[in-house]
Amino acid sequence: MKPAIIGLVGTLVLAGCNTVSYSGPGLEPIPGSITYSGQPRTKLTKSPPGSSFPHDFIDQYGRQVEETYIIQPDRSLIIAHRQYKPIRFFGD
Repeated sequence: MKPAIIGLVGTLVLAGCNTVSYSGPGLEPIPGSITYSGQPRTKLTKSPPGSSFPHDFIDQYGRQVEETYIIQPDRSLIIAHRQYKPIRFFGD
């Protein structure tokens, strides 16, 4: 009986880890982000809410940054993910 209960609790814990909600404010914009100076004036009318898209840029320190944005139901954008890519020299 105990292994079944432990298995059930473990399954519930893992199921909770897989749910992702982007209803929060997202990451803070940095210079180079699309939303750094506020939301864009043009609304993304052809893309459905909940869809995502990437944006690559170089930040103020010369690092390559890749951000993933999610379109909210009101057509505003939030930054869902940010990754700093390593600097590569001489095509390494």
